[in-house]
Amino acid sequence: MSNIHYITSDTLGLNAINDILTQEKKLQLSNEAKERIINCRAYLDNKMASHKDPIYGVNTGFGSLYNVKINSKNLTKLQENLMKSHACGAGDLVPKEIVKLMLLFKIQSLSYGHSGSQLETVNRLVDFYNNDIIPVVYTQGSLGASGDLAPLAHLSLPLIGDGEVWYRGEVRKAKEVNAKYKWNPIELKSKEGLALLNGTQFMSAYGIYVLLKSYKLSYLADVIGALALDAYDGRIEPFNELVHLVRPHNGQLKTAKRIREFLEDSELIVQKKKHVQDPYSFRCIPQVHGATKDTLEFVKKTFVTEINSVTDNPNIFIGEDKIISGGNFHGQPLALALDYLKIAMAEMANISERRTFQLVSGNRGLPPFLVDNPGLNSGLMIPQYTAASIVSANKQLATPASVDSIVSSNGQEDHVSMGANAATQAFQLVNNVERVLAIELFNASQALHFRLPLKTSSFLEAFLITYRKAVSFVNEDRFLHDDIIASISFLNTVTIDNEELLN
Repeated sequence: MSNIHYITSDTLGLNAINDILTQEKKLQLSNEAKERIINCRAYLDNKMASHKDPIYGVNTGFGSLYNVKINSKNLTKLQENLMKSHACGAGDLVPKEIVKLMLLFKIQSLSYGHSGSQLETVNRLVDFYNNDIIPVVYTQGSLGASGDLAPLAHLSLPLIGDGEVWYRGEVRKAKEVNAKYKWNPIELKSKEGLALLNGTQFMSAYGIYVLLKSYKLSYLADVIGALALDAYDGRIEPFNELVHLVRPHNGQLKTAKRIREFLEDSELIVQKKKHVQDPYSFRCIPQVHGATKDTLEFVKKTFVTEINSVTDNPNIFIGEDKIISGGNFHGQPLALALDYLKIAMAEMANISERRTFQLVSGNRGLPPFLVDNPGLNSGLMIPQYTAASIVSANKQLATPASVDSIVSSNGQEDHVSMGANAATQAFQLVNNVERVLAIELFNASQALHFRLPLKTSSFLEAFLITYRKAVSFVNEDRFLHDDIIASISFLNTVTIDNEELLN
């Protein structure tokens, strides 16, 4: 199998992205991509030589300065000034793995030949990606409207030898790293700065990253929910396919099927029950987890469309001999999708915490707080508090960012998406979901000890054997923070086949 991913016009999907990341593939422009880039640049150069009227972003100022025409001698300076003036990010550093996705998606977008970039510029971005030279980008500064201007300015500065990069584990001046590779600064041509700064690659990179993680957590939530159901001595009847065929939402059907398969040979699930029904947090796992799955499918469609699109401005159409200033940089589709993802994933944590609450409540023959000698020992009382506090924080993070808008650029940019804020909130929220699920797994594992000698299914027992190497049974009170961290780390190490994860 080749360790190179070729940038082509083929749709870049989640499976391919996951392979690029997990197999650490290098990037290479295909011949067709090179041809598109070269032809578009040649067209723009010819147009500049013959066309004296102002063309937005090519020989004019930017934003509300669109009416200011720039002398042809200053076009390179114009693009460099744009980059420097817009690199005003603040806040935390964007994680390196997300910046690397930003590079991938910017390369993909520029490769379609509607942006006017030089081949040299796009190749340098490929070089950065392949050599793990990761620009330092900040989380704050984008309104998600004229593209992710501030983050993309930081992403692009190293092209002209400015800004900072991560290189071999430390932050270095881009100028120093470029010199190490004997790379001269790129001399930007007309429109290139705008092609680099306009675009939705900050929102897109966050979106794809949290989407991939959300798919994994959705699968793990089913595994952990099945464990909790068996630990709680729950009933299997609510997962019968007949129930879900009369309300056939895809996610609901898929979740119920998974739970049935996970519990297929469990001794606990088939034992005679004293209770007629389970609480909703167990009985309605297919309906709640399933709705989240359906949401993820909508979000996937939105983001796969986006990363296979041209999102800078203006757009160049060689065949039609047109340069059109439009609004493909506006992040509204992504902002709405990210807000939807936040709500859906917050609910996955919400129902998980409720199952944890039921497990520690002293019901169904389990000791209060899942420990011997309760009273002397507090057991797993407070991990549920931790989960509850995280769930509450998620409710705040899930408040839609997309309903807000603040006028910018002297009123020229009078509606913005705030999709960048939705993106960073989604990142925090999804990491929180992982913590809540890790706490539920801790509790379910503990509770299943009290069900011995009866055991859960062979599939779930195998999962637990590995888990208990990281988090052992709590005989008496101990420093539980370490157990929670170990439980989170365990979930990070779980690998799931692409076919199971994304389909």
